[in-house]
Amino acid sequence: MKKHLINNSLRPNLIATLAAMAMAGLGATAHAQNYPITPQQRGTAQQAAQAGVPLSELAPNAPDEYTVKPRDTLWAISRLYLRSPWRWPELWGMNMSEIQNPHRIYPGQVLYLDKSGGRARLALRRGGSGGTPEGGTIKLSPRTRYESLSDMALPTLNPSVIEPFLAEPVVVDAETLATAPRIVAGNDSRVVLARGDRAYARGEPSAPLLEAPGPIRTYRVFRNATPLKDPGTGEILGYEAQYVGKAQLQRGESSAKEEVEGKEVVYPVPAAMDIIAAREEIRAGDRLLPEPPRQLLSYVPRAPAHTIADGRIVSVYGNAVQFAAQNQVVAINKGTIDGIENGHVLAILKNGETIVDKTGATKETLKLPNERIGLLMVFRPFERVSYALVLEISDAPRIGDLLINP
Repeated sequence: MKKHLINNSLRPNLIATLAAMAMAGLGATAHAQNYPITPQQRGTAQQAAQAGVPLSELAPNAPDEYTVKPRDTLWAISRLYLRSPWRWPELWGMNMSEIQNPHRIYPGQVLYLDKSGGRARLALRRGGSGGTPEGGTIKLSPRTRYESLSDMALPTLNPSVIEPFLAEPVVVDAETLATAPRIVAGNDSRVVLARGDRAYARGEPSAPLLEAPGPIRTYRVFRNATPLKDPGTGEILGYEAQYVGKAQLQRGESSAKEEVEGKEVVYPVPAAMDIIAAREEIRAGDRLLPEPPRQLLSYVPRAPAHTIADGRIVSVYGNAVQFAAQNQVVAINKGTIDGIENGHVLAILKNGETIVDKTGATKETLKLPNERIGLLMVFRPFERVSYALVLEISDAPRIGDLLINP
């Protein structure tokens, strides 16, 4: 949906007003439903809106005024103003009278920090950075431009970091992948398949690949399910399937009759699939799982409301190494069954080594203390494991490091 936006640098808060109007009456309700505001977040925000937050909670160099830029993220703005950027409800609460939805922050808005009375409040500066002359008149220009409101809203994190990942790995149990439809052959007896090739696939007898009314069905192609083990208990939490490409169902499974030596024989006919994307070569035996609905890339960074116990990093995605870097994806041993949700922020603790104290007479065994070395944010939870993005680090996190509430 395209909207007319008034192009007036003297009234940047009009952008927020029009955004709210768009959400109220122009089909943006669906976005609001995908980005729920919990009662706890709203209550915290309302309290902060009335009283502000203590100055001690502000970041040391929080600017008095800041103009939101096109490539900003909500996480970066939170970090700019707060010592604890996951405390997004406070930042929202400081300006919730003008920003009705924390998922709808737009470039061009000017944030003004009020520190009066020993409390901090954040609002949109009216009249732009130069202000409006007292008693003056604001003249609106009739110029207009067409913009997509949904495209203007700032994401929580840089979409380029997460979006490719959302289309790739999947965590399943062993049975799900073992019983998923499989590629059995390629056209013209091809052993390996690439984009544009025709493949043939079959499902289980109880769940064949069949066409259905509506859009063409798209499947993701996987192989090599790798077990994800809890570093503490050794328990297998799930299997991470390797993404290799995408295929579309062009013709469902069927059967064909032929006469062989005077007898009628019925042959199964596999489904016809077109390979539409290939990260690497696709071959017979690879498994097919339905393409999930596209996820809207917005998350509200926040601390879990409950205590996270025995959290650990399980693996570093896409690497055979043990260590993770900033902006890298890791799997953790907590999922929806543990109350983990999109946007939950956890602190990373370096697991202190066990050493032998050789400086004393008895050579006693010591356990070095656990040290906090960074933050990560969950963006894709499964039942027993979740994927998270490493946001900040002071030392390299590794498999087995501990996770606690921030």
